Amino acid sequence: QVQLVESGGGSVQPGGSLRLSCAASVFTFSRYFMSWYRQAPGKQRELVAAISPSGTSNYADSVKDRFTISRDNAKNTMSLQMNSLKPEDTAVYYCKASLIGREYWGQGTQVTVSS
Repeated sequence: QVQLVESGGGSVQPGGSLRLSCAASVFTFSRYFMSWYRQAPGKQRELVAAISPSGTSNYADSVKDRFTISRDNAKNTMSLQMNSLKPEDTAVYYCKASLIGREYWGQGTQVTVSS
C-alpha cells in the first residue's frame, strides 16, 4: 500500500507562487510514475503535470512554462513549483503514483488564487 501526503497549498494573489510537495511512503518510490492532478469546483479532475521514474516530464498546455514538476527519489518526494499563478489555477491539487496498473492518490491540497 502506498500512502501519499500533499502539502504546500494555500491562498495567493494572481501572479504569485506556491510550491506543492507530495511525500510517499513506499520503498520503491523510484519505480513509480508520478503526477499532479487538479479539480476545480464543478469540473472534472485534470492532469497538470507528470514525471517518469527517470525524470522525463510533461505538462498540460495551460500550465506549461509556469509550473515545474520535480522528484527526489532519495527522499521519496515529488514537488510542483507553481509560478505566475492565475485565478483559473484555483483547485484542489492531488498527487498520484502509478505502477503496473496500480494507482494511488493523495488526499489533496487546496490552492486558491484570488485578489
